[in-house]
Amino acid sequence: MNRANDTDRHVGTRIRERRIMLGLSQQQMADLIGVTYQQAHKYERGINRISAGRLFEIAQVLGVPVGFFYEGLENRRGSDLSARQRMCLELARNFTAITNERHQDALSQLARALAAEE
Repeated sequence: MNRANDTDRHVGTRIRERRIMLGLSQQQMADLIGVTYQQAHKYERGINRISAGRLFEIAQVLGVPVGFFYEGLENRRGSDLSARQRMCLELARNFTAITNERHQDALSQLARALAAEE
């Protein structure tokens, strides 16, 4: 297999971001696309390249068009997420872990109120 490059790492990062936003674990995503946890991990890290067919399948599972994984590639300035991006991803993951809809609604309303205060 060819060695992964910056594009492979970018696509892997986008997969990871979307998976976290949906509140899926790596194991859950691996199960949904029919690969091992280790393979899903290697995809997200950009260690292994993803075939076109597999990327299409991942896009379907994550509910995005294939082009989503390439967004931002042309103006990319490094592979590390900023502290703010990490915080936003963690917030999304924690929000999706809240099982009580009333609590989700309350948190959403709180965020709107805080944003309106500036």
